[in-house]
Amino acid sequence: MFKKALLALPLALTVGVSARAKNPEDVLQGLINSIDSAYLTQSEQNLMMMPDNPALWIAEDGRALFHTPRGPNNVSLETCDFGKGPGVLEGAYAELPRYFADTGRVMDLETRLVHCMRTIQGFAADDPAVRARHNNTSDHMQLQTYIASYSNGMPWNPPLSHPLEKALRDAGEQMFFRRAGALDMNCATCHSQSGKRIRASVLPNANVPQEWTKAISWPAFRVGHDHVRSSQHRVRGCYWQMRQGQIVAGSDASIALISYWTDLARGQPAILPDMKR
Repeated sequence: MFKKALLALPLALTVGVSARAKNPEDVLQGLINSIDSAYLTQSEQNLMMMPDNPALWIAEDGRALFHTPRGPNNVSLETCDFGKGPGVLEGAYAELPRYFADTGRVMDLETRLVHCMRTIQGFAADDPAVRARHNNTSDHMQLQTYIASYSNGMPWNPPLSHPLEKALRDAGEQMFFRRAGALDMNCATCHSQSGKRIRASVLPNANVPQEWTKAISWPAFRVGHDHVRSSQHRVRGCYWQMRQGQIVAGSDASIALISYWTDLARGQPAILPDMKR
């Protein structure tokens, strides 16, 4: 019944116009068909539930927020430039992080969204709309899920033409392999071999692009959390699991790591929004 109701909506909840031609579960199935991977096929239940992914509803909430005049300036986000021109969402997320001349820095989706909410809509930095970022009810998760959905099925292709884009990507590589913290771990400890596990969970191998694209396809609904989570949330979660010092949200360091991990999946189709264990 839930799936029938989903399909009956006038605007399909895969949201992005071009993205609607291919659903996230179809993108994942194409990857499964292309490679033998215990990581991609580890949860039959998740595969069955993907057509009814709760993140699709979160994205629909984000669509309403994106097009509604809000904030002290009472304007929508339709003039926000995510890298492909004001208001252009198709494929924009797949080409982030990238350098933005108007800020003079490399930005990911979360930092760019904060910038537009503050400069275009006039929200203050401590406004709940800007500050709250991690739950289904937050403006951020709703907006990020909606914006990202327009890159579903598109290849990751973050630009590396600007010196700062290359610098952050290279810094992210150093962070990925830097051992630190009480456990003397790095990202590669968990993500450099196929078939490795943490308890029941098979871990993705960063050296296998077909696995890695699913690993970095955020926003995604975390079944174990009952919430949609972002790339920035995943970065902080990994650092906590490694018992390293907490990374600052929206910092150049966090964007550097996202730049590197996106580059590792370059050319592979994004699964947006995804559903994860």
